[in-house]
Amino acid sequence: MDEQVGKAKPAVSFEYELFEGDPDHLRTVVATLTPTLTPTSPWIDPASLNFKYRIGRGPFGDVWLATRHQSADDYEEYHEVAVKMLHPLKEDDRQEFVRKFERLFFKFRRVYGVGWLHGISIVDGKICIAMKFYEGSIGDRVAQMKGGKLQLSDVLRYGIELAKGILDLHSLGLLVLNLKPSNFLLDEHDQVVLGDFGIPYLLLGISLSNSDMVLRLGTPNYMAPEQWEPEVRGPVSFETDAWGFGCCFVEMLTGVQPWFGRSIEEIYHSVVIKQEKPPVPNGLPPALESVIHGCFEYDFRNRPSMEDIIHAFESSQNDAQNDGEWLGLGSSTPAGRFSSNGYTTWYLLKDRLKVGDIVRSRKPLNARKPQAMDVPEGSVTGLETDSDRDGFALVKIPGERNPVRVLVSTVERVTSGFAVGDWVSLKGECRKHSPVGILHSIQRDGSVAVGFIGLETLWRGKSSDLQMGDAYYVGEFVRLKANVLSPRFEWPRKNGGAWTTGRISQVLPNGCLVVRFPGRLVLGDESNSFLADPAEVELVSFDTCPGVVQKYQHIEDFHWAVRPLTIAFGLFTAMKISLFVGRNVSAKLKGRRNSMRRDGNSQDGQSGGNTAWLPPPVANLFKEGVSTASAR
Repeated sequence: MDEQVGKAKPAVSFEYELFEGDPDHLRTVVATLTPTLTPTSPWIDPASLNFKYRIGRGPFGDVWLATRHQSADDYEEYHEVAVKMLHPLKEDDRQEFVRKFERLFFKFRRVYGVGWLHGISIVDGKICIAMKFYEGSIGDRVAQMKGGKLQLSDVLRYGIELAKGILDLHSLGLLVLNLKPSNFLLDEHDQVVLGDFGIPYLLLGISLSNSDMVLRLGTPNYMAPEQWEPEVRGPVSFETDAWGFGCCFVEMLTGVQPWFGRSIEEIYHSVVIKQEKPPVPNGLPPALESVIHGCFEYDFRNRPSMEDIIHAFESSQNDAQNDGEWLGLGSSTPAGRFSSNGYTTWYLLKDRLKVGDIVRSRKPLNARKPQAMDVPEGSVTGLETDSDRDGFALVKIPGERNPVRVLVSTVERVTSGFAVGDWVSLKGECRKHSPVGILHSIQRDGSVAVGFIGLETLWRGKSSDLQMGDAYYVGEFVRLKANVLSPRFEWPRKNGGAWTTGRISQVLPNGCLVVRFPGRLVLGDESNSFLADPAEVELVSFDTCPGVVQKYQHIEDFHWAVRPLTIAFGLFTAMKISLFVGRNVSAKLKGRRNSMRRDGNSQDGQSGGNTAWLPPPVANLFKEGVSTASAR
């Protein structure tokens, strides 16, 4: 069916008058002649492609300028096309990629903000995707501009067009994952289109021969933290594209590529390990500055969606100065972006409530805190919204006479007993990925999306396949279970061979735990952070330690980090005390000597020497006027 509604060549049409019994009431009808070259298949004959020369090179393959020849009985056509030739894939993987492309080809043609696709072909065993050739890109425009940056008004216009194209791809269930200015193509009307429709996403799950491609899915300078290791720190989601969009915005406005001049390893360390963010220009309209800062949240659940970005860009167009001026680079974060529960405004806007929804007070994000459940569980009976797309809800709580008026952002929707952010586990056994994960979305019909360690994308299924799992929070102590002999991730041991106890420092969106070990002595650049599968660990506390020895070991796990400081402080204190005592003893001895000297002087009426306390033979040696000979 998609094949019948795909975009075709501009049709030839003419008008005629239709006579239906009454000559005084003729009806004008427009007739359309469909061209004979309307595509019914995405396949292109390799012989119809004439390759000229290579015009680009990326992490997934090369881009060639080519001519495509099309012919029919009454005419011939030659199209100048850009052909993306992917790196070689295995036969099975190539067929899988082609199946995905065929399924989406006619849908791509209906997306307004994506470059026009001609089709797909196989040349010398390599997948070749042909699309309309565009003369320039925003990357070229930035390189040619004086000062290397675009005016704010142009950036906003381009940004809105791009965000709408990305949103259309998201509606098809596709992620771009390769957003960068060189992929933002400009047509003859200065309109921008996406030159990449999500090739990295189509390659997910396919074994890649190039080792560099295995390590990343995108261009390193524009990749989100979870994009580097989607099976471990992921999964990738629609919000992953928000990070790349933010990087492109910064580059278009400043002319400086994020992480420019750094190697792939340095970028990985900055983005994934140190959790650094590209600097955002100051002096931007408040809504624009806030949404760009939101694009760089490490936890992608706290990033804005494309709808939020479009809303912020459109509302900022009137605030943008005509000359596109702005005030240099900065790193300030707009105030009020985080709620008391650790959520950003963008996270809170994603759950649209309706009358009749079951809600409860929202839980803190990844942290166990005392919480007053103002709404234990109730149903929404009314909604009051304002211009900020947030407002109040009237919630009827069982046992209460009148509905409670609460902020929408303080409650969360509960469907089939689950709410977004709950820890869940699969009822059935699964060996491909961890059975414990975090719920990312639940629809009113019971369909769910869950992040599991071992999956690059969100797992999708029904709420009936899940059950509530044990939750883990930042600050809790964990260790590997005794029956775990070969953990998913490396884990340190004590000298005796037992698993070391660590403290959770971060919870990733798929439930992966980042654990630090305060009781472990680290030397040099050795890392003290390890990852853990929540299905393989257990909580450790005084309550779970049965004996005195285990309780002591638990204390030791936590306090060993301060032992070196305690020992050093003890040595320093002992030295200070020793010096203090030594000085006091020395002062007392000196005082005693002076006292005895004074007593000796009063007895013989002479001064000098220590004759009062020296033995007589020695004392005589120091008496004035007595020679050595006479002393003898």
